[in-house]
Amino acid sequence: VFGREIIEVATFRANSDDGSGDREMENGMLVRDNVYGTIEDDAIRRDFTCNALYYAIEDFSVRDYTGGFEDVQARLMKLIGDPVQRYQEDPVRMLRAVRLAAKLGFQIEEGTAAPIPHLAGLLNEAAPARLFDEVLKLFLSGHGVASFEGLERYGLLDVLFPESAKALKANRTGALRRMLVEGLANTDARVANDEPVSPAFLFALLLWPAFCRAQATLLKQGVAPEEAQRRAADRVTVQQLSTIALPRRFSLPMQEIWLLQSRFSSRQRKRVFRTLTHPRFRAAFDFLSLRQVASSEHAADVEFWREAQAQSGRE
Repeated sequence: VFGREIIEVATFRANSDDGSGDREMENGMLVRDNVYGTIEDDAIRRDFTCNALYYAIEDFSVRDYTGGFEDVQARLMKLIGDPVQRYQEDPVRMLRAVRLAAKLGFQIEEGTAAPIPHLAGLLNEAAPARLFDEVLKLFLSGHGVASFEGLERYGLLDVLFPESAKALKANRTGALRRMLVEGLANTDARVANDEPVSPAFLFALLLWPAFCRAQATLLKQGVAPEEAQRRAADRVTVQQLSTIALPRRFSLPMQEIWLLQSRFSSRQRKRVFRTLTHPRFRAAFDFLSLRQVASSEHAADVEFWREAQAQSGRE
């Protein structure tokens, strides 16, 4: 601590343990890593070459031990070491590859990219709480569309959001995907404009295809519409929790955004007022506007509720 400044420091660490450190592997996965080493050792144990560059303050030089400088110039994300082994050590590196490539506008180097579709299932062994944090980094850092396309390209979306991935593949018109991409583009724009973004709205968007699919299945089974909505919302939430630890403070508002969608077809005066005063109305209306991107059948509802807000002074 220097006055009001906090400078973060880290000791150089090594990849191999001579018995003096604390390094533990379980089934090929690195669960503990605290073995001290040299700067050269530290460079080798980092994940990507572009992340293994060191700035030396004594002579203001950049020190490169892995070829990272050339990879940065070529705009390549390249793993250090054997890609299969590095992904097995920490499967979340696959998500980092996609996220950093999206953020930096890099391409994932061929050898680094090739194993990802085959090893994507290893993410199921990662802690759900850690995957929640990674999803927020992927989609709420201003590069959500590129991150989504990367997850889709390398088969990672099927693991992170399996039910939504199935629904997107089954949706022949592509309407659900258009809506999702539009929503992520809007989120990217809000981040760029330094406007607030909501994890609840993000997950409502990412899991909407799964919700639609579950609801349609229940309706075919003869379940009443309102009951089908509630059960679909609960089912999708529970299914997703097995992969990503979605806190209740986000899952409950997410479900409210979904369940409010059915109210937008009502024109009864009392119900209109109750909907307008609902604490989740604005997020639900924004979600309805996104649905219009997928289907023009919502245009009349969007126009009605926009006018209702104007007349009530809530716009």
